[in-house]
Amino acid sequence: MSNRVVITGMGVAAPNGVGLAAFEHAIKNGISGIRHDKRLEELNFSCQIAGEPVITDEIKSKYFSELELRGFNSSGIMYGVIAGMEAWEDAGLAIPDKDAPDWESGVVFGSCTSGIDKFREGIYKIDDLQVKRLGSTLAIQVMNSGISAYLGGKLGLGNQITTNASACITGTESILMAYDRIKAGYATRMLAGSTGDSGPYIWGGFDAIRVCTYKHNDSPEQGSRPMSASASGFVPGSGAGAMVLESLESALERGAKIYGEILGGSINSGGQRGTGSMTAPNNDGVQRCFTSAFKNAGIEPNKIDAINGHLTATAKDSTEIANWVEVLGRRGTDFPYINSLKSLTGHCLSGAGSIESVATVLQLKGGYIFPNINCEDLHPEIEAMIDKSRITKTLQMSDINIIAKANLGFGDINACIIFKKIQ
Repeated sequence: MSNRVVITGMGVAAPNGVGLAAFEHAIKNGISGIRHDKRLEELNFSCQIAGEPVITDEIKSKYFSELELRGFNSSGIMYGVIAGMEAWEDAGLAIPDKDAPDWESGVVFGSCTSGIDKFREGIYKIDDLQVKRLGSTLAIQVMNSGISAYLGGKLGLGNQITTNASACITGTESILMAYDRIKAGYATRMLAGSTGDSGPYIWGGFDAIRVCTYKHNDSPEQGSRPMSASASGFVPGSGAGAMVLESLESALERGAKIYGEILGGSINSGGQRGTGSMTAPNNDGVQRCFTSAFKNAGIEPNKIDAINGHLTATAKDSTEIANWVEVLGRRGTDFPYINSLKSLTGHCLSGAGSIESVATVLQLKGGYIFPNINCEDLHPEIEAMIDKSRITKTLQMSDINIIAKANLGFGDINACIIFKKIQ
């Protein structure tokens, strides 16, 4: 069995917009979600700006009961539930009654660290000999699979319920894992996505290894500068994105709205050999991943209309584009449009791949390329490879048919998905 797999629902909790409508308005108009973070300043972080979703009490009460919010302190699970529940509702799917789950639907929702603030609460109580006051939800809030457990229970799903954790490719990987399960006929629908906690205990490690910018603490919206000559490191972020993937047969049968089709993709590792290391990609591994994605999707490189890159605003941006140029065999004005959501959100870490995939598919459905901001001074190595018109700085309406989405992660791991407009 080999089912075609389509996207029938999406949801998002991003630094520049919570909910699909707010998020799409932000990406089309180049609205940044990066703000000064007083906590980081007080803790003497070098980077004192961040991208964090703004969750109002009204939004919380829509997705959580008062009982669930009592003692709740896991931002990643909060974002994931909001995005996942929105995607399910957007797909027009019902929630089964209490007696019988939906056996044909499951969840793959990634998270690299869950409930770190709740975890800190627990450590203090245990060290103060107050283990009996930890509460009944500490365990589920701090286990990595907590987000999948919450979503599986709230939606009553009876197929596979799991969580993956693969650094910055977590979100793209979860979508491909869900795609494989439906394609093979093991599920009819899968809720796929990823989430990442907010706060200094998540971002501190990156500040310590000096990969975050410290030059824009007084100008946060200018801090994230993918592909810019003046890029000085990434801005830490957080949030969640979600997609309902479904067999084409099921989507057509129930008359569902279809955002696009997943043609295929690829996941691999450079093995931390050659140019690769724990924190840098092996270029041969990256190129093999992209090439394999095209092959698995059954398309030629000249069919790619646009790319949503990983592009974090570090010295590796030009290397990533060089890998695309090599694999596609296209440069100058022949290169596809390329953009990076991180200029608007910062780097949302384990949430990045899914939030960026939602933005990618919104472009496909809406027929536009959202603008890159903060790259007026395009890096000269990039400008030597591709024409600057391919890196749009304003909203570009374009009848795009196929978009490639890629993420690269710590541990020298790579993922690439090929999305196509449904015919």
